[in-house]
Amino acid sequence: MMKHEQAIARRNRLLSHPPDLSAILRGSLLHRTIRHRQGCPKCARGEGHPVWVLTVGYPGGVTRQISLRKELVPQVRRWLKNYQKLRETLEQVCDLNQRLLRPDAAEPSSRRRSRD
Repeated sequence: MMKHEQAIARRNRLLSHPPDLSAILRGSLLHRTIRHRQGCPKCARGEGHPVWVLTVGYPGGVTRQISLRKELVPQVRRWLKNYQKLRETLEQVCDLNQRLLRPDAAEPSSRRRSRD
């Protein structure tokens, strides 16, 4: 079991190198093919038009989709990765903080509250 001091040290290490918060983005990157119903020879051949879309879900089932230019895709991928790293770090910090709320197993039993 992790001791109180170890949990604090690990939490401090996690927080010492956060991802760049100015370069973070929540959502999913999708690669889709759009097909026009009529009048487009490319779509008539079955090729369609490939597009990149950032999809972001909001409370209440609202979804926003943003079409992206091809040259923005690497940047969006980096920003999404930063968001995932930040989210993972936050989850780890929360877990460590929960451990800090528990009594330390190394504490002498006389310091713990009795159940009488």
